Parts: sequence; structure tokens; C-alpha cells
Amino acid sequence: MSNGKPNYAEEQHHFSAEVERLMDLVVHALYSEREIFLRELIANSADALDRRRFESLTNQTVALPDKPQIYLTVDKKENLLTISDDGLGMSKDEMIQNLGTIAKSGSRAFEKQFKDAKPEDRVNLIGQFGVGFYSAFMVSDKVEVISRRAGSDEAWIWSSEGKGNYSIAPTTRITPGTDVILHVKKDADEYLENLRLETIIRKWADHIAWPITIKQDDKETSANEGQAIWTKSRSEITDEQLNEFYHHVTHLFDKPLATLLWHAEGVIEFTSLLFIPGMISPFAPVDQERKSKVRLHVRRMFITDEANMLPPWLRFIQGIVDTEDLPLNVSREMLQNTPVLARIRKNLMNRVISELKKLSEDQEKYTKFWELFGTILKEGLWEPNEHNDTIAKISRFYSSSVDGLTNLSDYVSRMKKGQETIYFLAGDSLEVLKTSPHLEGFKAQGIEVLLFTDPVDAFWPDRYNKFEEKPLRSITRAKEDLDKLIGKEDRTNSEEEEKLLKILTESLKEKISDARITTRLVDSPVILAAKDDGPDLQMQRLLRRNDRSMPSTPPILEINPNHPLIKTLIQKVNSNESIDNAALILLDIAKIQDGEMPSDPTLFAKRIASALTLS
Repeated sequence: MSNGKPNYAEEQHHFSAEVERLMDLVVHALYSEREIFLRELIANSADALDRRRFESLTNQTVALPDKPQIYLTVDKKENLLTISDDGLGMSKDEMIQNLGTIAKSGSRAFEKQFKDAKPEDRVNLIGQFGVGFYSAFMVSDKVEVISRRAGSDEAWIWSSEGKGNYSIAPTTRITPGTDVILHVKKDADEYLENLRLETIIRKWADHIAWPITIKQDDKETSANEGQAIWTKSRSEITDEQLNEFYHHVTHLFDKPLATLLWHAEGVIEFTSLLFIPGMISPFAPVDQERKSKVRLHVRRMFITDEANMLPPWLRFIQGIVDTEDLPLNVSREMLQNTPVLARIRKNLMNRVISELKKLSEDQEKYTKFWELFGTILKEGLWEPNEHNDTIAKISRFYSSSVDGLTNLSDYVSRMKKGQETIYFLAGDSLEVLKTSPHLEGFKAQGIEVLLFTDPVDAFWPDRYNKFEEKPLRSITRAKEDLDKLIGKEDRTNSEEEEKLLKILTESLKEKISDARITTRLVDSPVILAAKDDGPDLQMQRLLRRNDRSMPSTPPILEINPNHPLIKTLIQKVNSNESIDNAALILLDIAKIQDGEMPSDPTLFAKRIASALTLS
């Protein structure tokens, strides 16, 4: 706690423009939900205590006091409510960063979701976006923050009336930690009543493991039960408690899609309370840092959320794991090497996979799950692990033959007689894939093709290359397969066709690796194909996007000898007319069909205009 009003020279700072906009939204649009400020400030205090505890494991200079807790001190006479904690505290720079700025991308995302949300849902966005501190201004004319970082003798006071600027200056604090001092508005004096504060805490923060105490007139009242709900059986936990704990852990405010409370007993004993979220946080895109954030607790005390409790391809799972089989002072090095934790991870992964199999039997729920997290789960097909086959069985894909999503087992059951391969086509857009010329020959023969629309789909089939002994193959590399399925012998090109192919190859040298006749096109004149021994075209495109300097393998240009355009070109070649312009147009048409842009869109447009004029 602070030991009196300091004597200091203030530094004046302006809030970033993003903070001003967010503060205005939070303070004015959430006015009817004012009690939420207390949930946010207590959550910040609990996080600060968690961080100090973890840092103290490797740095004894920041060790917690004997009885760390969170205090709410009420001063009715001065209209003050102070939320204090024994947490890690903040340095001057951290106060400026944490209380005065917010990422621009975060502010834009918050504003958009805030405006789109229903009024009753808006209150839940502030914790999700990490702007909960500003909710203090809903009930305060002025907010002061006094903080001293553990391990430092310096303390600082941050002060603002929420009107565009704040001050910061040196001060004193006897012990490390933070005080948030609210100068409560006259119309918010209900938050100076013990019973009202206790009711709010019981509602929002009863699960927090740190003791919360209300102090007024030298009287102290315990305000939360502080019991870890995961230590109870499911029958002892209400749905409200479970949902609130989910909100606390995930910073999401929907309902979980699935919940797993599991008490493992035997050689290794641990408890897990895990959730499959019902939404994706706007700050957690699928290409986020590929690390599990399941929190590790030892004897109900938080240790770290960086113990990699689950593999990266299950990083959408959130929650906690608590064990008594590790020491409280476990170090980072020990977390990486201890066989105890390795066994817990293995058991945990087995359990999660079992739950996903069970969830896959509920079509409606699993479709929602797959739309949210299927892209991440399929990374498990790329990374070799003991659950590859199970992941393949519960994976879902679009198809050229059936509506909605299907699975590999059902695809195999529908395979044509004599078909030995699972065929797929990978791309960026389902709409583009559905109309792709690559499908024409397969559709004509009634052969189903799976449509892969996620970036990871361009990679995993080369690693996990067989399902139920059926190889997976991209149809961009399946010319010979189709010829065999059609029952055609090797076709002999006519002299005129050979002449056209030779001219196309010369005209498009370095742009294509070869030109050849194909029998897999029905309505389209031309298509691009990958070399049989090279990477799939979609994989090449993705690799080039990530590294523009990466050289690409020139594709093969396949032409349909039965198409009127190709027949016309053969006539022009026989008449010794130049087809250089037409060759470039053909190549760009093939690129557009694959969802790519022409090499030079302006030049492509001019060539088309010229060709139309001549025709």
C-alpha cells in the first residue's frame, strides 16, 4: 500500500488517439453495466500475482510475501475505492505502455466488433480485448495508479481524469505491487458499499485462487471462496461457475463448444479442466504463434502457460492442468526435461483426441468446430505423431460430388470400381475450385475429387500420403491416372498438333516447362499442370507468397485438341501465321482459371482487346 501523498514534479502525457476512442466507447456505451469495472480490475490484480509467482521461481528477489492477496479498501468519507495487490507491479515504462497506449490493430478490431455486437453482448468485449482498465472511468471522476515493480525500489504514480491526458511521476510504495485508486462519482456511490462489492466479487471472481479482502473502517471481510473449481467433481460445479471460469481462462465470453473435466489417477495423477472455445478471439488468428497456452498449476498454484501441455496442432484447446507430482519451485529447464510432465502431456493428448472423436459424432456441433479449428487440427496430419490416422478420420473436406462437408472414409466408400487413389484439388477459394477446368475430365467419368481450401492442405498430403492404403494425389499431377481410368491407350499426336506444341513451347520458353495434349479437358481449351516429380501448383504458390525470392518450377501447359480455339490455332500454324500473342493469352487464361492473376494484367487486357478486334 502507498504510505502517503508524494511530493513530485509531474510529467504530462497524452493518450494515444486509439485509447481516447476506446475509452469513449467503454465509458459511455457500457454505462448500464458499470459493475464490470470491478471484474476487470480484480482480474488484472490476479494476473499480476500470477506473474510475480512465476518470476519468483527463478528470481528470489521478487518472491511473494507470506500472505499475498488482493485488497479492496473503501473510504466513504473521501469517496475512494482502492484495489491493491501484491503482484509484480509496473515500472514507469510499463505504466506508460500498459495504461497509455494500445495497438492500433487492436483498437480497430475492438471498434468494429463493438459496433456490430448487440447491446447485451458489448460488455463482454472489454476483457477479450484487454481494455478493461479503462472501464474504471465508468464509475470514477479520476483514477490514480501507484505501482512499484518487484525487485525495484522505485515507485510511480499514474493519474488521469480520462479526458485525453495523464500524468506520471515518482512516488513511494512500501512494498511491491499496485494500488488502483478510484475517485468514485457521486452517482456510483453504490460501489462504496461492502455488500454490493461482495456480491459483485462472488459473481465474477469467486474462482480466483488469490484471497480477496474488503477493508472498511478497520474491518476486514473475506469476499471470495478462492477454491479452484477444477478440484471439485462436475456435479459440484454449477454451469454459471464453469462458464465464468471459461471466460476467465480464455478471455472469451461465449459458451464453450465442449468442456473436459478429468481427474487422472494412477502412476501419474493430475486434474485437467479444458475447453474447446465456441469462437476464435480476434487476437488469435490461425497463424498465431504455434504454442499451446494450457496453463500448468502445481498444487492449485499457477506456474506457467508456456509448458507446451498440448502439441501446436491442438493449440485451440484452452484451460488448466493441475498436478501434485511436480515441485512448486519447478524451473523452466525442468519443465522441458522432466519425464513426469512428458507422461502428463501424452495422457492429456490421448484424452483430447478421444473427446474430439466423440464430438465428431455430433454433426451439428462438429461442423461448427471444424469451421473454427479444422485448419489448425489438420496441422497434425503434417507433423508425424501417433494420432495421424485418427486425425485423418475426423477431418472434414469439401467435395466435387456431395454437398457440405465429407470425410475420407465416406469418400473411399464412394470410390468407383477400379479406382485406387483418393484425388484432391487444392486452392484458395472453394468457388474457384468448384468450377476449375482440372475437374472436367474427372467429372465426366463420375470420379469424385476432394476440394482442399486451407493453406495446410497443400502440404500434408505429401507427408501423410495414404488413408486406408489408398494414396492421395493431386489431380494436377494425375494425367496418367485419368487416362487409365478412361481406358484410353497412349494417344499419338498428329503432325499438326506436334507443330503447335513445339511453337507454344518456343513462344513461352522459360514460362512453361513443356506443352502437351491432354484428354482430361472437356469444355476448356487449356490448363496448367505440375510436373509429376515436382510440388503441387498450390504448394508452389503458397511458398512464393511466403518468400517472393523463391524460384518456381515452370508449369506444364496442357491443351485440349478438341476445343475450337485450339483447332483455330492449329489452322493458323498450318498457314504459317504467328501465334505468339495467342500463346501468351492462353497462358494467362490458364493462370486465371487457377485463381492467379496474369503476369501483367494491363498487357493481358490489351492482348484480349487486340484479339477481339482482329476476330
